[in-house]
Amino acid sequence: MYSRSKTYILYLALSILYSEQLTTEHHRLNDPAWRQWGPYVSDRQWGTVREDYSANGDAWNFTTHDMARSYTYRWGEEGIAGFCDNKQQLCLALALWNGQDPILKERYFGLSNGEGNHGEDVKELYYYLDNTPSHSYQRMLYKYPQAAYPYEWLVTENGRRGRLDPEFELLDTGLFDENRYFDVFVEYAKAGPHDILMAVTVHNRGPEAATLHVLPTLWFRNTWIFGDDTDGVPNYHPSLVLQPDNTVSVEDSALGRYILYAEGQPNWLFCENESNVARLYDNHSGTCYPKDGINDYVVQGRNTINPDRKGTKAAAHYTFTIQAGESATVRLRLEATGSAGSGIKLPFASFDRILTNRKKEADEFYAHIQPADATDDEKRVQRQAFAGMLWSKQYYYYDVSRWLAGDANNPPPPPERLHGRNHTWLQLINAGVISMPDKWEYPWYAAWDWAFHCVTLSLVDPDFAKQQLMLLTNEWFMHPNGQLPAYEWNFSDVNPPVQAWATWRIYHLELERKPPGEQDLTFLRAIFHKLMLNFTWWVNRKDQSGNNIFEGGFLGLDNIGVFDRNTAFPDGSHLEQADGTSWMAMYALNMMRIALELARHDPVYDEMATKFFDHFLYIAGAITHIGNTNVGLWDEEDAFFYDQLRMEDGTIYRMKVRTLVGLIPMFAVEVLDAELLQANPEFVKRMVWFQGHRPDLYHQVSRYAEKGVDEKRLLSLLRGFRLKALLAKVLDETEFLSPHGVRAVSKVYQENPYEFTLDHTTFRLTYTPAESDSGMFGGNSNWRGPVWMPTNYLMVESLERFYHYFGDSFTVEFPIGSGQQITLREVARELNNRLISLFTLDANGERPSFGKHPKYKDPHFRDHVLFYEYFDGDNGRGVGASHQTGWTGLVAELINRKYGSLK
Repeated sequence: MYSRSKTYILYLALSILYSEQLTTEHHRLNDPAWRQWGPYVSDRQWGTVREDYSANGDAWNFTTHDMARSYTYRWGEEGIAGFCDNKQQLCLALALWNGQDPILKERYFGLSNGEGNHGEDVKELYYYLDNTPSHSYQRMLYKYPQAAYPYEWLVTENGRRGRLDPEFELLDTGLFDENRYFDVFVEYAKAGPHDILMAVTVHNRGPEAATLHVLPTLWFRNTWIFGDDTDGVPNYHPSLVLQPDNTVSVEDSALGRYILYAEGQPNWLFCENESNVARLYDNHSGTCYPKDGINDYVVQGRNTINPDRKGTKAAAHYTFTIQAGESATVRLRLEATGSAGSGIKLPFASFDRILTNRKKEADEFYAHIQPADATDDEKRVQRQAFAGMLWSKQYYYYDVSRWLAGDANNPPPPPERLHGRNHTWLQLINAGVISMPDKWEYPWYAAWDWAFHCVTLSLVDPDFAKQQLMLLTNEWFMHPNGQLPAYEWNFSDVNPPVQAWATWRIYHLELERKPPGEQDLTFLRAIFHKLMLNFTWWVNRKDQSGNNIFEGGFLGLDNIGVFDRNTAFPDGSHLEQADGTSWMAMYALNMMRIALELARHDPVYDEMATKFFDHFLYIAGAITHIGNTNVGLWDEEDAFFYDQLRMEDGTIYRMKVRTLVGLIPMFAVEVLDAELLQANPEFVKRMVWFQGHRPDLYHQVSRYAEKGVDEKRLLSLLRGFRLKALLAKVLDETEFLSPHGVRAVSKVYQENPYEFTLDHTTFRLTYTPAESDSGMFGGNSNWRGPVWMPTNYLMVESLERFYHYFGDSFTVEFPIGSGQQITLREVARELNNRLISLFTLDANGERPSFGKHPKYKDPHFRDHVLFYEYFDGDNGRGVGASHQTGWTGLVAELINRKYGSLK
């Protein structure tokens, strides 16, 4: 009894200490009201599948950027620096006009998939600089040229360029030369959960005075023309009305009453968030004051705003002439008033103080999270990575059944849709705030991206991260057969099954930060049961021959294959994939580890751990010896894993090309410590049984009976000699190792492309370090050479796990050819530092991910970090989506590792 009392006292003391260390922002996260408002507006709604009602599924051309200002969206809204409630009923964002453009700048412009020479691409300069998990404070920057925005030039020049040419970017137009642009900083702060402050500060960076129109805009998502809906928002017509005191009253039956205050005396402009059917369809039966009414009034001087000063969309119109080097600020406040309807008497008296306090509280929050030893530049990069993750939350609404059938108040969709995209996902009803990869490039979730998002988000908001992972396995997402939806363009496609890995990683990260006894077993149990359904789907659907070798198609790696790995061969031939099989081995180990943790508290899970251990061993045996053929995916001569094409008659064509596919087996690794095994004796018996009764399987994997450092046991697809063989290629700068991480394809194929001939057709794969030369998957991403953050992150983590077992006794040569030996921890540290160096300032004061454009040395550009989708395999230049914090934000966790486990 005395011992238990001492334990309780220690636990209580640690809990009190932990609570005292928490900041104001930490305490806000326990109040759901503080999460109701946030940056949940998409950066792009046009060109999405949700808004596509075409017969041929051409989403990019059904709703275009040119249509967007006039078209009322069905499923969501978009804006610059958008802010809204968690059901996206009421939205607040920014519009600008420099007096030169043909339209208001209300949304970000970019190229559609068919317009870009390397696929879709946003052509704007904007940066997410700061944010807190409760969105009590957030800040971003938009750079707006003072000359007319070159919409047509960007389209025509990129259309002229081929796949071997670089993309033509906004900076390449010369519009930012002589600093003739505005820096527009947008800040939001919350005085309370339902009291939102917005500050817009415009700096004229140019050499002369320049005029800018600033139009903060408030509007309702249109929910009143579609009838009853499934997102919980009532079919009610809300209103915005200008009051005699120059405030705007907000009336909505579900959201309640709000008042919008705007400092000074702006010219208030009102219209309806309804389509301009005359412009779009030559139909003149619509409202006189449509969605683009404010645009047409400001830019063209047309009589298209409501003279009665009411509607469902309103803008406070300010016009500033700003001297060179000077700035101007606009301040607004949106406050919930309740049923009384009375507001704040002096809404701007405490405005600056609140803004300052929220910024200070944000600093305190990140000081609590960031490594104390990190450099100032590393902290800057990490904080902006977190900011990008938090800004990229989006209200996402998509009811597939309703989308297929159409709305009663609108024309029916073409019948082809009933057999087209996503028609088998009738149960999918998504309506809520979801972490997005990139709210312009990917304003829809992707299953494996989502898992990586959650790992990074767990560092700042573990409850949100866990809620997001659970959401993906919810019955409104998961198919009844157990499949997880891949991504909006094709929910039935397949992404790598990394959700169990993310679950365990998040759980483990939280354990490191919380006092003993506060592990979230409820979360672990709940998601484990859901993931069992998904694991079973993989076993039943993606093991075509029943031999524990898995397919899966492109598996998120787009064009890494010699040909499209989603190809369905008419004769029944199929591709047996080293990565698909390895992902499943990793999945089995992750599920086994979760079950072992749960078995500490409930012996029922002991048998589940054994089940997944068995799965792992059978997969491991198959990857080396498939069936009775004694032919596996490991090539003894090349010491590498390869995909192979199995023909209908049993003939095998081995795809002997060295790509990331052959390195993914490294990710299937788990280290079990002695204490865990002592707590699970039945599991240990099963391990011993397999060793004695199935030596054929035991000898295909790491010798888990052999104890490592501190009597740890290793479960891996790789024994020591295979690990060394793969690392010899990973660490070779003529193969996979780049200055900033591990390439997706060996560089040897730059001068000597790999060729494969099948049925008189020759397929060719060349190392391309950046822009794709392949149109496969639309050509908008490239796995044929660049550095990708998620797979590099998994490699660092896997090497660290191997080190936990082997310790300093296992070394590899590095640099290759030097004769020098380093440990696996040092290998992990080397890769970790190279990845971080993509973003941090080098000896020349440059960030490699920015490339060599001279503007990025400018102090107004240099420290605003972009998080690209992937990076040039030779020089580290960022390529693809420029705000893909979704998984590139993992650099935040790598910085923690640098000063933690890899120190």
